[in-house]
Amino acid sequence: MATTIPNSTAFLCRIAAHRPIHSSHETPPLPRRKIITTFVTSLALALQLQPPAAVAQSWGTRSFLWEKYFEPGLSPEDAVARIRQTAEGLHDLRGMLESMSWRYVIFYIRVKQSYLSKDMPTAMEMVPEIQRKSYVEKANELVDNMAEFDYYVRTPKVYESYVYYEKTLKSIDDLVAFLA
Repeated sequence: MATTIPNSTAFLCRIAAHRPIHSSHETPPLPRRKIITTFVTSLALALQLQPPAAVAQSWGTRSFLWEKYFEPGLSPEDAVARIRQTAEGLHDLRGMLESMSWRYVIFYIRVKQSYLSKDMPTAMEMVPEIQRKSYVEKANELVDNMAEFDYYVRTPKVYESYVYYEKTLKSIDDLVAFLA
């Protein structure tokens, strides 16, 4: 007894031949030029309709590349404002630490370290001459604590991360106190 297997490709070709290319409920595809034109005009309108963002609101991870490579340094007043905002952001980082979102914490720490490395020397102009030595000591302490915090978050060692997180908060609060 030989079993015959019907030719499946011939069967599929017959089914495909009876199916219309565009059924009545399908819409024909849009041309590429129309899609690109629509996208570009909507993007241009969106850029024109947005009010200019304040300088302090543009500091964040989205503007990191722009500020790092294309913008000049900030004025001493803006540097002080960004250090204060960094202190507030570090205080809000506790939720990410508690949920152990290590990748986001690492990225946030590194972005803020790069900002602080530019802002602390600039903000030193706002500190009186008599207090500059203490300011430099607190700034160095902050840099050391953030480096240790970054190291322990990368490991990840939970207890040590919390310890250096608290030390980082204390040292940045002390630094902000100099700038008040």
